[in-house]
Amino acid sequence: MDISEVQRAKQQFGIIGNDPVLLRAIDTAIQVAKTDLTVLITGESGVGKEFFPKIIHTNSVRKHGKYIAVNCGAIPEGTIDSELFGHIKGAFTGAVSERKGYFSEANGGTIFLDEVAELPLPTQARLLRVLENGEFLRVGSSEVEKTNVRIVCATNVNLPEAIAEGRFREDLYYRLSTVPISVPPLRKRGDDVVLLFKKFCIDFATKYNVPRVQLDEGAVSAILNYSWPGNIRQLKNIAEQVSILELNRELSADVMMRYLPQDNIGGNLPILAGQRGGDRKSFESEREILYSVLFDMRRDITELKKQMESLRAMNKEAVEHMPFYTDAQEMPVVQHQPTYHLQPQVTHYDHVTNAEEYVEEAVSLDDVEKRAILAALERNKGKRRNAAKELNISERTLYRKIKEYGIE
Repeated sequence: MDISEVQRAKQQFGIIGNDPVLLRAIDTAIQVAKTDLTVLITGESGVGKEFFPKIIHTNSVRKHGKYIAVNCGAIPEGTIDSELFGHIKGAFTGAVSERKGYFSEANGGTIFLDEVAELPLPTQARLLRVLENGEFLRVGSSEVEKTNVRIVCATNVNLPEAIAEGRFREDLYYRLSTVPISVPPLRKRGDDVVLLFKKFCIDFATKYNVPRVQLDEGAVSAILNYSWPGNIRQLKNIAEQVSILELNRELSADVMMRYLPQDNIGGNLPILAGQRGGDRKSFESEREILYSVLFDMRRDITELKKQMESLRAMNKEAVEHMPFYTDAQEMPVVQHQPTYHLQPQVTHYDHVTNAEEYVEEAVSLDDVEKRAILAALERNKGKRRNAAKELNISERTLYRKIKEYGIE
């Protein structure tokens, strides 16, 4: 291990800590940067995985090329292919012009795929092709394009478990993990917790123009013994809270414990049936939000069912007589025929006193229909489509009636 190179990388990217596992991970990133090997960075959420792709890019021959970071979990499944590989004009609704994807834009540089385990399976197949021969197709195109990029991926998901569950391709996993780098969680980094906490307190004291907080021995012991499920992100948030809220700038163990959530903070999150304690399945924040939304929807649906039952009880008699059809074929088909309202023509004769002398002439329905067609054609100047529309019948029916009645 080249300590000087590791220290230079730490200073360049603001990495705090002396844990041997962390230093080894940084050294691995520096060494692999000299090659074009694919790197897979693993570790829990909030441990600082995003620094390692930057270390690799900065120390590689591609450092003058583009560096593009893509959060795969933040892009909707329907647009992920277009974002990564681009599309041509007219490939889908809204594609008014062609667009280059990230793999085209990063040609000659480095692309960092964060949360790579969230990629849908079809996109994983496309990514595998890029890794194998650098070829890809834009969405809607049949023309093969080439790209020359360095791919670095990161995930906080246990990929072997995802493979067993059918959520991740096994061949892609072996292709991505040519060089694996594991970033240790904060709870396993020992005294690095205190160093990071002090660094964050100094930063926030400068930012908010307040005196810096100090830790007594009890407070130091409290943060060293805490499990830090949110890792560095959680540590930074708590350092910001105490820097703003605490008037006494020397923190004791009791004060720190008020800011440290209990280890079972995730106990109210939904878990799979039959799982207990340590066997509980870990979910990313996005999935936790999704579960919360689904449970809210189920509760709303239950309330809606109750309201429907109440309405059905109030209108029981009306509902019982209402026909219900389970199959569209059972529904009666009603043929809509034109309806003609005939107004009898009454001629007034002043010199006639006996109404019985006049007998209304019977008019057949065919004659009435013929007259109506003729009148409609005359009003629409012989345009049959407009006449059919006025008569509320189809053009085909109108043509048949014209032929039947011999109308020219």
